[in-house]
Amino acid sequence: MIPEIGHYALALGLCVALVQAIVPLIGAQRNNLALMELSRPAAVAQFLTIGVAFAALTHSFIVSDFSVSNVFQNSHTDKPLLYKISGVWGNHEGSLLLWIMILAVFSLAVAVFGRNLPPTLRARALSVQAMITVGFLLFILFTSNPFERIDPAPLNGRGLNPLLQDPGLAFHPPMLYLGYVGFSMAFSFAVAALIEGRVDAAWARWVRPWTLLAWIFLTLGIALGSWWAYYELGWGGWWYWDPVENASFIPWLSGTALLHSAIVVEKRDTLKSWTILLAIVTFSLSLLGTFLVRSGVLTSVHAFATDPTRGVFILLLLAVTVVGSLSLYAWRAPQLKAGGVFAPISREGSLLLNNVLLSTASATVLLGTLYPLFADALNLGKVSVGPPFFNAVFVPLMVPMVLVMALGPMLAWKRGDAYGAARRLWLALVAAAVVFAGTYVAAGGALTDVGAAFGMGLGAWLLIGTLVEWAERVHLFRVDPVTSLKRAAGLPRAAYGMTLAHAGMAILVMGVVGNTAWKGESIQVMSPGEVVEIGGVAYEFRGAERVEGPNYDAVQGRFILRRDDGAVLAVMEPQKRTYTDPPMPTSEAAIHTDGITDHYAVIGDPSPDDGPGAFVTRFYHEPFVPFLWYGALLMGLGGLVSLTDRRHRIGAPTRARARTAAPVGGASARGAAR
Repeated sequence: MIPEIGHYALALGLCVALVQAIVPLIGAQRNNLALMELSRPAAVAQFLTIGVAFAALTHSFIVSDFSVSNVFQNSHTDKPLLYKISGVWGNHEGSLLLWIMILAVFSLAVAVFGRNLPPTLRARALSVQAMITVGFLLFILFTSNPFERIDPAPLNGRGLNPLLQDPGLAFHPPMLYLGYVGFSMAFSFAVAALIEGRVDAAWARWVRPWTLLAWIFLTLGIALGSWWAYYELGWGGWWYWDPVENASFIPWLSGTALLHSAIVVEKRDTLKSWTILLAIVTFSLSLLGTFLVRSGVLTSVHAFATDPTRGVFILLLLAVTVVGSLSLYAWRAPQLKAGGVFAPISREGSLLLNNVLLSTASATVLLGTLYPLFADALNLGKVSVGPPFFNAVFVPLMVPMVLVMALGPMLAWKRGDAYGAARRLWLALVAAAVVFAGTYVAAGGALTDVGAAFGMGLGAWLLIGTLVEWAERVHLFRVDPVTSLKRAAGLPRAAYGMTLAHAGMAILVMGVVGNTAWKGESIQVMSPGEVVEIGGVAYEFRGAERVEGPNYDAVQGRFILRRDDGAVLAVMEPQKRTYTDPPMPTSEAAIHTDGITDHYAVIGDPSPDDGPGAFVTRFYHEPFVPFLWYGALLMGLGGLVSLTDRRHRIGAPTRARARTAAPVGGASARGAAR
């Protein structure tokens, strides 16, 4: 009965979404406040109906109701409770329902917390958001019903993909989807603004919190997925330029550009048309990522569906969204006033360069990801585009961006002094030179070490430059400490958020460069008592034993990790697991970290030909990998701190709203500014 309630709730949610998509839009066009206000209770009702459906599916997984096909295909009675719950979104149908649930959550958030928004803008934005929800509800109801029944009900299920039975993957998809779907709000505000024919500082102030929230979740979601790939797959790596990884990275690059472009619109009332385009493109790229993962054109542990019918439906939804929004943009964008002018050397200029580089990087990664698919579809042969291509084209774009990230915040708005800003960054330049020289000498002084040393120096440049910019704001060492402290306390939280996020990027850069340049790997067969040295430590193999888990059997190795002086650093116990439902082997790495370097051990298959108790083993020396997680967390923290800035809660200043011209499209200036 509960699955039928969930299915009925989805159908009811579709009806509510249709009302929300149509009625408030008509009300905004006619300037009818009663019809516009209907968008808020409709958003609440939509959240409740989708919430009931999601709760019904979750209940079916928790109680192991194998009469539901989705539960039978993706769960088992022996699974721990966490993985029964995560099984809800560990499949195509459930992940799609999670996507729709998050759409409803964002609509609810705008309805509840968007009281300061002009009624016309809020009504149109919620209508556009409902249109997106209608598309996905049609998709799930007609092609991907999560409540489909099996009669008679099986006694047990097939279980969840063992690679997904991990805490990292339990939380990775919801985090990633909060980012993907979060950009739908920026898209909805952009389309609403195009319908009104008005984009100004007020619009940018209102749209920035939603964009920032989506960016935070997408940043943390990508980092969580990278961390999972690093420790769970047993490959000793954290990024492979896999097409499914790229599917989330591409909108992150575009979304980062959108976040910075919206600042220019808010502060200087310029780059309005470009910012609208970025909002449309970023969400379109999120939809494209959904198509790639669920259409069956990619094969990955992340890919859920192989049914071409589903892929065609998503492609149709993507086409309608992209073509419709870009057509509206082509019609309305010429009516948007250009705004203020600025010199190339200015804060606006640096942010524009940031946008150009990030957008180019996003397009480059998109091209590298899609080219093999196009080549295959056009019978041009099987083409593989891997790390050599992406590293060759992506890194040169990021180097100037990192250089400008330290310089840009030192420039004034409208017209800046590049020489003066560079002179104030002398400490960052000295730090970069010292790190470059020190790294080059420590690495051995070979010609091949120049690139790695430059990368570490680049990270130091950004880190120290970011701290110098904060010191300039509070007049550190230029006034007495009490005055500096008062200035620091008076800084807006968004300034601290920028400092944290840029510092996080600097640490991330050093982590990427250091690990790429100095990672070590050793693969061999070992018998008990043998020792292998790598990365300045020794692994002593003490043998292996069989252990049992809740739904798997495993061979667990035992290694003693020692320093050069013989002191024991850790006892490491990696596992080679074999799951029963479904039957599948996985590797569980053992990792010991000192906060700068990871020591990584994997036990493989037995090798009886090499002696009793012999196993294939792999060891990795992973310098600077922890910097990746520090940097990503610091970037996410920076976003959260910025999100708490009071300016994001009160909307745009009255002065900016007062000088706004009447919008195009029927709503009065008074109604738009309320």
